[in-house]
Amino acid sequence: MSSVGAVIIMAAGKGTRMKSSTPKVRHPVCGLPMILYPVLWSQAAGAERVVVVTNPDDRLDDLLPDGVEVAVQHEALGTGDAVKAAATAVGDAGQVIVLSGDVPLIDGEFITNLAARQNESGAAMVVATARLDDPSGYGRILRSADGSVERVVETKTAGDASDAELAIDEVNAGIYAFDRVKLFEALEHVKAHNAQGEYYLPDVLPILREQGETVVAFELDSPDQMLGVNSRVDLAAVTMAMNKRIIGDHQLTGVTVIDPASTWIESTVKIAADAVIEPGSYLRGRTVIGERAVIGPQSTVVDSTIGVDARVMHSYLTEAEVGPGASVGPFAYLRPGARLAEGSKAGTFVEIKNSNIGPGAKVPHLSYIGDADVGAGTNLGAATITANYDGRNKHRTTIGEGVRSGVDTTFVAPVTIGDGAYTGAGSVITKDVPADALAVARSRQKVIEDYAKRKP
Repeated sequence: MSSVGAVIIMAAGKGTRMKSSTPKVRHPVCGLPMILYPVLWSQAAGAERVVVVTNPDDRLDDLLPDGVEVAVQHEALGTGDAVKAAATAVGDAGQVIVLSGDVPLIDGEFITNLAARQNESGAAMVVATARLDDPSGYGRILRSADGSVERVVETKTAGDASDAELAIDEVNAGIYAFDRVKLFEALEHVKAHNAQGEYYLPDVLPILREQGETVVAFELDSPDQMLGVNSRVDLAAVTMAMNKRIIGDHQLTGVTVIDPASTWIESTVKIAADAVIEPGSYLRGRTVIGERAVIGPQSTVVDSTIGVDARVMHSYLTEAEVGPGASVGPFAYLRPGARLAEGSKAGTFVEIKNSNIGPGAKVPHLSYIGDADVGAGTNLGAATITANYDGRNKHRTTIGEGVRSGVDTTFVAPVTIGDGAYTGAGSVITKDVPADALAVARSRQKVIEDYAKRKP
């Protein structure tokens, strides 16, 4: 049996303070909907069961991974009622951990340690706590002489707490571990004696104490772990904290991040050791960065693969592949399906889409290459364009190995250029060019002497 029992993740709230048509727990934090963080970490910690409590308007089925059960809280009757809604789903697990879907900064180690605290202490309830420099607005933890938790003193309304209680810096983090049987027995005694008419989960604490049960604290390593999201302001703060954590994890595995304050890396990105991420860069989605690659400055890489020793500077890439030792930028735009082979180059103000750029091939500057195959060692001159769209359909351009196109060449697809061929500057190529040939497709220059003097 797992050392971590069942985990209940409360995610039924509508999040009205977000002022959003998107349900709160669906809002992304560093690339993932925030609900997925407690879900995935619970699975990573080896929880017997993971149960997400949702509302009937959004069951979250499209987000949740396999193995996660859903319990529906049909009415918004508070956190105690939300946990009761999950009673059947947790089954006969001996332990229940309760997390919130809008508190994404916990991790697997925290969940494992919280579970261990409950298992080892045998307490009916474990309350996660944190010490804050400014605990204003949080419920204070009042401990007994033996160090156990006597009660949580709420402080939202004037007069709720004494001056001595307000001076306590230890607060309730809103995360708990329970003995399952004792939890659900206590929940049967919780009353909705409050202005909201709701059943609050923390109200089981005094009930358990009255029954002679022990309630202990588990202090968080960092107060950031309890940060929750109720507004866009909170969302920004949590995202910043998550980004800092992600960057720190990469640095500890050998990645150089020159300026963490100006760098954003989503949680799904993978970066190999000795890669360098320069200031102002944003790595997103399923991006993979190879060893010794250099990204930035000021580059955005989305769902792309960057090879060993490659360089991407001042550029935007989405769903692209950059091979080993290849160079991108500055000011390049690689769109979906752009594939640069080893040692190739997409230079300044180059846009590439759905094209294969062969080993050592170069598209140095001011060019658009779309729906094309470019052979090894080819060099495309400035302002080379593949005219791939005829107004109805897309067509491919095939350019062989070792081709040299003159500046301002337009290839009108479908067209094939043989190995070793050349094109003259300013040519519009509409027909296939044999290997080793020179194609010049432009009208002869005509000079009219003294035109300016004779112009009316």
